[in-house]
Amino acid sequence: MERLDKVISNSGYGSRKDVKKLIKSGYVEVDGKKIKSSDIQVDVKINEIKINGEAINYRKFIYLLMNKPKGTVSATFDNYDKTVIDLLSEYHKSFEPFPVGRLDKDTVGLLILTNDGELNHKLISPKWHVDKVYYAEINRQVDEEDIYAFKEGIVLDDGYKCMPALLEVIKSDENGSSVKVTIQEGKFHQVKRMFLSRNKEVVYLKRISFGLINLDSSLKEGEYRELNEKEIELLK
Repeated sequence: MERLDKVISNSGYGSRKDVKKLIKSGYVEVDGKKIKSSDIQVDVKINEIKINGEAINYRKFIYLLMNKPKGTVSATFDNYDKTVIDLLSEYHKSFEPFPVGRLDKDTVGLLILTNDGELNHKLISPKWHVDKVYYAEINRQVDEEDIYAFKEGIVLDDGYKCMPALLEVIKSDENGSSVKVTIQEGKFHQVKRMFLSRNKEVVYLKRISFGLINLDSSLKEGEYRELNEKEIELLK
């Protein structure tokens, strides 16, 4: 059971505020009866809901792919900074999605947002072995010893030993390095802390894939789109 205004909003009829006005104006019917109370509980599998005589097309879950920009936090609310939710349209906000895992405030790239709690838990749990791939720029030269250390499992500053990770060098010289890092965990500032344990600093970090989903190159930072059916199946 869900609130009538939430169900209608999730069917594309505007924000919750817009929908409450719609209901109050007498445009909504539930099982053939006009309803003017927005907080009644309905079951979309049982109740027939119509707007101006037209049955609604209800969706329970949404799945979004965002190219997260620098300076936004991966949270649903923050007292000080803009969140990734602030970048969404009112329609998508009405589904009350949340980020799958998190990217640091100054990290950019692929971020999945959904209101599918079961899928979210599966994707962020290390036991499901979902690869997260990052492109990183490092202030120093990365060598074979670093690659081996990542493979063996980096020990972080708090004593936690990370799961084995794949470190691939794209370019490396005395001026710095460009690398790809594949991890299956999501500890706080993990990639940055892994390199710090090797006395190296990450100066730029971008997530480029999550599981079998790659960052859409057509999305500018701050832009997002809904995942298509094939991509949703790949996630699941």
